[in-house]
Amino acid sequence: MSDTLTRAAVAAMVDHTLLKPEATPADVAALVEEARELGVYAVCVSPSMLPLRAAGLRVAVVAGFPSGKHHSLVKGAEARLAVQQGADEVDMVIDVGAAVARDYNAVLADILTVREGIAESTVLKVILETAALSDEAIVECCLAAERAGANFVKTSTGFHPAGGATVDAVRLMAQTVGGRLGVKASGGIRTSDAARAMLDAGATRLGLSGTRAVLDGFPD
Repeated sequence: MSDTLTRAAVAAMVDHTLLKPEATPADVAALVEEARELGVYAVCVSPSMLPLRAAGLRVAVVAGFPSGKHHSLVKGAEARLAVQQGADEVDMVIDVGAAVARDYNAVLADILTVREGIAESTVLKVILETAALSDEAIVECCLAAERAGANFVKTSTGFHPAGGATVDAVRLMAQTVGGRLGVKASGGIRTSDAARAMLDAGATRLGLSGTRAVLDGFPD
């Protein structure tokens, strides 16, 4: 599949991302300008950067980021405020510890709280932090995300010491959701070869900070 993808086709699946804690408003403005130049689908920023002038782009923000150890009501309020300030999509982090403890009902309740705090038209992506989870936990969290009404499952924050996206995790997630939800691969994808591998494994969205370098490896 990825052998036939053009630069523009891949760009249309990219969330151009800036989530560094030291990011300034000027950095985010530059991100938006680069996003327009590259033709990507969305920008992904911290909620404190809203409202954002980004006409022609979808705006994604994170919630409960990066630890996921926020109270569910706080995540829900954070997501709701972000949408009120112009966010089109919310990337929330689950309570990874609940997943490790196999308390999947708690994972479900956490996602539901965020889903219920935002409009149905708002795209909700659920960050699992797959590098810290067993295969069983990845599957169960994907199923919880689907039951809660999420639109995507997402591999990673990109900030966890265990690592980011892997081909195996993306493939397992894609098999579990079976096309009913999207799969976003993020964290450590820095080359076109890595992006191709994620897309071949079933990713339908890519979270990239070094977007230009990745897109440069795809033909026009």
